[in-house]
Amino acid sequence: MKKDERLKLLQGNEASAEGALAVGCRFFGGYPITPSSEIAEYLAIKLPEIGGSFIQMEDEIASMGAVIGASLTGVKSLTATSGPGFSLKQENLGYACLCEIPCVVVNVMRGGPSTGLPTSPSQSDIMQARWGTHGDHPIIALSPASVAEAFDVTVRAFNLSEKYRTPALVLMDEVIGHMREPIHLPLPEEIEIIDRVKPTCPPEEYFPYDHTENDINPMASFGEGYRYHVTGLNHDRTGFPTSEPTWVQEDEERLLRKIENNRADIIEYQELYLDNADIAIVAFGAVARSARSAIMRLREEGHNVGLFRPITIWPFPSERIEELAGRVKSIIVAEMNLGQMVLEVERAAKGKVEIEGVFLASGELITPDAIYNKVREGAYV
Repeated sequence: MKKDERLKLLQGNEASAEGALAVGCRFFGGYPITPSSEIAEYLAIKLPEIGGSFIQMEDEIASMGAVIGASLTGVKSLTATSGPGFSLKQENLGYACLCEIPCVVVNVMRGGPSTGLPTSPSQSDIMQARWGTHGDHPIIALSPASVAEAFDVTVRAFNLSEKYRTPALVLMDEVIGHMREPIHLPLPEEIEIIDRVKPTCPPEEYFPYDHTENDINPMASFGEGYRYHVTGLNHDRTGFPTSEPTWVQEDEERLLRKIENNRADIIEYQELYLDNADIAIVAFGAVARSARSAIMRLREEGHNVGLFRPITIWPFPSERIEELAGRVKSIIVAEMNLGQMVLEVERAAKGKVEIEGVFLASGELITPDAIYNKVREGAYV
């Protein structure tokens, strides 16, 4: 691809689809739902051109099942949804967590609950992303704040999913999903691609869930001669069901440990003007863009205000928030909901600093003025 051909004007949804293609995604199973439908539309055209497969299932439950099945055959697989569709995917998402099946779900967040505001932005799926499926389970969730980052974050979601054998989520609010920005698509050799580790032992010696030596076991693909059982019941190292308490306890702990022990590799965030900040604004996605604008205005007026933007939402960057809370006078959390991430910030801050919020659930983007006025009206400047 020539340099001038790499410059594209894309929606965030289209950039996410391009990222999936670039990292090797060759299967999409989904069901159209606003505001994520452009991802399905884009891949319905692009995937067949490169030997991939696109299938529209009868609903979101079936589409999540199709993605899991495709991944078990060794194909990097993606689905995209929003709001009610994300709710319907939760049971099969839990199945993928327990069975350690790599896959990526893009959730372009919209207003809710229920049908809510189909065409308006929201950031109200933060806690659902972590706890939407029942039981203790691992999860990785990333959130972009630009069209270019929608590409990058999708690539990273696939890489982390393959590396740690777990579902990975891309939480993209409607503003980022539908806005258009210029993006330079990287060359193939510029993209890091991580594939799941395959077993090297003979099939008769392979145990798909053997956690005695490593928290992340090699994963054989169906059709490669490694026959094994996959079940949503707690299972032993062969994949067949077990209710033996010691094994179940150890395996549940391992599922969480494989993520928690690798937080440094998984967690990513952006900081702006925090070196000398008295006030830290925590925001992500489109709201971080408003926060940046407000911060620039406040700093022009002589106020030491900085931005902390989580890119990795789960696992949450608790260590950095705690460190930040120990040296600023105030933290303000701005999010398009009635207060979800602020709860994690409060937990991580451990009472070291006052925490306030700017919350909006009207289907409108939080404006720079709203954040600016919150800082000016409080006892922060």
